[in-house]
Amino acid sequence: MEQWTTNTTVTEFIIVGFPSLYGYGTLLFICLLFAYILIIAGNVIIFAIVRSDSRLHKPMYFFISVLSFLEVFYTAVTIPKMLINLLVARKSIHFYSCLLQTYFFHSLGASECYILTTMAYDRYLAICHPLNYPSIMTSTMTKKLVVVCFTLGFLCPITEVVLISQLPFCESNEIQHIFCDFPPLLSLACTDTSINVLADFIINSFIILVTFTFIMISYIRIIIAILKIKTSVGRMKAFSTCGAHLTVVLLFFTCIVFMYVRLTKSYSLYYDRVLAVFYSVLTPILNPFIYSLRNKEIRLAFKRSMCIRCISNFITKPKYGTMA
Repeated sequence: MEQWTTNTTVTEFIIVGFPSLYGYGTLLFICLLFAYILIIAGNVIIFAIVRSDSRLHKPMYFFISVLSFLEVFYTAVTIPKMLINLLVARKSIHFYSCLLQTYFFHSLGASECYILTTMAYDRYLAICHPLNYPSIMTSTMTKKLVVVCFTLGFLCPITEVVLISQLPFCESNEIQHIFCDFPPLLSLACTDTSINVLADFIINSFIILVTFTFIMISYIRIIIAILKIKTSVGRMKAFSTCGAHLTVVLLFFTCIVFMYVRLTKSYSLYYDRVLAVFYSVLTPILNPFIYSLRNKEIRLAFKRSMCIRCISNFITKPKYGTMA
């Protein structure tokens, strides 16, 4: 505790965001709030549909529901604070709160990497080893895989957070970003951060590149297996089960690779902030729409749910004009 108080004189940070857009705070607040409502509503609907429809009680849809559940908390770490900062003049965050935001943002992000990898493995087994698939991907196995994904996800950023908590922040406290994150925090430290940068590079490379490589290898084998299917209908059906997941993977990994796999403190500050908008807001918005639009069974389940709700409301509607 003595080392902490000796090294750190900054007790809070100011999140700068986009200074050139300060005059549009109210408009940006409305837009971001609308986006956040879409994220929450879309992911909650996907989660509820998968959990309530017995036809979707399969490993693939179980993982989709877990991913939707994760996205709700992933965005809750950053977007509410971003909304507040759009309305207040002093966009401050306490030192400890900043570290906690960074930790949970990276923990949930790493968990998403592992979940997406598990989903690729699930599709690989289903398409390349269909006979062994039911005995391997059991209900117990899917739950164990999810627990492992979250455990690894929440363990990965601990080293980075501990290292950055020991840095002295004794000059500027303005974070040139839209939320607390490792790269902008490192740029504020008034000491050599080469060890932190190297540790971030190694950990992020392991999480991102290893998982992405595993996903790509799985899909190469899946594509080879699909091309061996003789009927065009069979090939289309196999591709349709993978299309939504592969689209989400490419969107998610493209942004985080450019942001976190690098051996420098930071690139262009504007570049980092724009990229952060993509992977923290836009990608979570698109995910529910990708899964609902590209997945036929989820669309049908949603229609069934709406029909059942309409019928239920019609049956329970009070009959006016009847005698008691």
